[in-house]
Amino acid sequence: MPLLEIRNLKVEFETASGPFKALDGVDYTVDSGEVLAIVGESGSGKSVAMLALMGLLPDTATVTVDKMEFEGRDITKLSATDRRQVIGKDISMIFQEPIASLNPCFTVGFQIGEALKVHTDLSSSDRSRRVIELLEAVGIPEPKGRLSSFPHQMSGGQCQRVMIAMAIACQPKLLIADEPTTALDVTIQKQILDLLLKLQEESGMGLIMITHDMGVVAETADRVVVQYQGRQMEESDVLTLFESPKHPYTKALLSALPENATGDRLPTVSDFREFLESEAKKVSA
Repeated sequence: MPLLEIRNLKVEFETASGPFKALDGVDYTVDSGEVLAIVGESGSGKSVAMLALMGLLPDTATVTVDKMEFEGRDITKLSATDRRQVIGKDISMIFQEPIASLNPCFTVGFQIGEALKVHTDLSSSDRSRRVIELLEAVGIPEPKGRLSSFPHQMSGGQCQRVMIAMAIACQPKLLIADEPTTALDVTIQKQILDLLLKLQEESGMGLIMITHDMGVVAETADRVVVQYQGRQMEESDVLTLFESPKHPYTKALLSALPENATGDRLPTVSDFREFLESEAKKVSA
């Protein structure tokens, strides 16, 4: 039995110009200890899918799904109370742009401690000790002194580490990392990816990595789902994807990598847009 199984997930938003279909029948399966990468350009529905799983989409969204099970439990049939026990504890998410995700009015120590307060029976003193352990685990220097720091007093990389500490506070069985290296310099990106993989290997949790960066996919993933305009184009193990991609969109993504450049100009996905649009119409037909 997989850790997470989602079948035929569809999400539609009501907009001023009419309904907009953000996801059109995507499937995901993740096992314990597995790293699944969901890759595609902006607007392909990667984040929307995970927000639907977390129950964090706005009221303007209509979500339909044939199956959404975590450890064999149908998430869609859980009460609000039971779902909160799963989301945030057993399933946790690292959101994009950590500075925007952290509350500027509260210290990082308080914000990490809140997750422990909601989902554990730890006393106040034990929570403080656990927060220090978490900050140390994610590589924050002088963790005890950072308990009283506010997000604006920390760098982008440190705030991302705080977000990771919050996400792993309750030892989740599934961690979702949504573009975890966005807006970070290359050195910090490598440190964050290494940290996530280290935590994943030590705990045996499943990890879903949302990204548009094929380099990140190559470094982290066991299996890959490729999305385009809300549809699932291809799914395979990471080695097969890079060695023999099947779908034209996957080939377009890979051809845009610097190491695959064959001429004076590096191709982009836009160069394949007309062809991809025709392929998408064939799929929808």
